[in-house]
Amino acid sequence: MSWHRPALALLLALAAGTLRAEPVSVQDDGGRSITLSGPALRIVALAPHLTDLLLAIGAADLLVGVSRHSAPDPARWPVVGDAHSLNLEAIAALRPDLVLAWQSGTPQRQRDALRQLGLPVYESEIRSVEAMARSLRRLGTLTGRTARADTAATQLLQDWQALQARYQGARPVRVFYQVWDAPLMTFNGQHLVSQAMRACGGVGGFDALRPLTPTVSREAVLAYQPQLLLTGHGMASLDAWRAWSQLDAVRLGQLVQVNGDALTRMSPAFVPAAAELCAAIDAARRQLPAR
Repeated sequence: MSWHRPALALLLALAAGTLRAEPVSVQDDGGRSITLSGPALRIVALAPHLTDLLLAIGAADLLVGVSRHSAPDPARWPVVGDAHSLNLEAIAALRPDLVLAWQSGTPQRQRDALRQLGLPVYESEIRSVEAMARSLRRLGTLTGRTARADTAATQLLQDWQALQARYQGARPVRVFYQVWDAPLMTFNGQHLVSQAMRACGGVGGFDALRPLTPTVSREAVLAYQPQLLLTGHGMASLDAWRAWSQLDAVRLGQLVQVNGDALTRMSPAFVPAAAELCAAIDAARRQLPAR
């Protein structure tokens, strides 16, 4: 068998261990430049949605540690912490060459501690589907899975645009999404779930509030008169509203549970969950009296 000189040289370099990967570099959502000597081979993901993003680009084999509540198989990888605390010793022992952190979910002091260990930390903060697509592509660069990441990002954007087009011009429906019942909490207009509601023709009454998940009063909700009450945490959490028969949503029988986990996940599961949300809003729309 004969070999071309370039192919033979490549094989010899691989065998000798002299071939080096090209550096890869991206900018994270905090504006920091992340540069690795080559595509990451050992990754710790410190939020469930970051694990999901890696799975979406076919990089499950690179994961060596995850946060609690990561899906789909929590027993597959060591759990090294959650949104409240990290096991820094366990993370260091895994020898990651890249750590993915959630900017608003991983405390600043712990992100700083990871950097003090000499670990490259990529900070993620996704507030839109477009940002989600950018994250897929950036992680594709950092892992050497650029083709798979580009395919996933393109499909995500196409699905999102199709969903928006389907409900464009639909009759508005006043919606209250109950994040929690005690204290009573909802989403402001910057949250990804609120963006999904707007795509469906849903109108939130507390978009202008500053926190992503503001606390509101029951009186404020009654004054807003939502035509649809939503929750992602079980129908029982909406039961207290049934006593308020003057509320449009109660009178119309529009108290609905949606897939709150997928809607708030900041991963490709968001768009199918948003489609289910749109179906719930559209069902409420059909119950509204003719204008």
